[in-house]
Amino acid sequence: MSFYQEDMYRLLAALLIGGLIGAEREYRSKATGFRTMIMICVGAALFTMISTRFGDSRIAANIVQGIGFLGAGIIFKEESRVKGLTTAATVWAVSALGMSIGGGYYDIALVGFVLIMGSLLFLSKLSYRIARLNQTREYKVVTAYKNKTLNQYERIFIESGLSPSRGPQQRIGNEISGRWKVSGPEKAHEKCIKRLLNDPDVKEFVF
Repeated sequence: MSFYQEDMYRLLAALLIGGLIGAEREYRSKATGFRTMIMICVGAALFTMISTRFGDSRIAANIVQGIGFLGAGIIFKEESRVKGLTTAATVWAVSALGMSIGGGYYDIALVGFVLIMGSLLFLSKLSYRIARLNQTREYKVVTAYKNKTLNQYERIFIESGLSPSRGPQQRIGNEISGRWKVSGPEKAHEKCIKRLLNDPDVKEFVF
């Protein structure tokens, strides 16, 4: 089986596209960076080229399944937030670009690259602005035990313009702790945090 000049062009194109997207991920200190994205894009292109040579579409079809396992390993939960979703989706999209290049569909790969790269570069600011309109954070307050103490802090959340959802509460000795999931605008969170940080009765405050 010979190696054609067209095959070299496809692999180089996959290396270039994977490298550009990987450089953006590397710049943002994400889990999958420059070399990883190159490997994913070139690997997907190789599998697609092999699938075409052998006339077996199952090889290319299994790329999606394999990338799914890889993407699942990138996603993790940190406290109350799930992280790595964008990077995992980028891995999935880069593999699709590699398959497009490996199949010789340069037009599809180019349009897909422009859309993916544009989303990563220019939509992050829009995403940040949307997130500022409504954020869900997890708060923990520890204070001296008194009757209706935790109800008092729920009122503070509401007065600050937030919507609290009470979680587990615990009393140890003369202290009581409570957790809440609190939703609302970023400014309302800042107002509430400032108020609780200046409350002399609060012994521990996690936000």
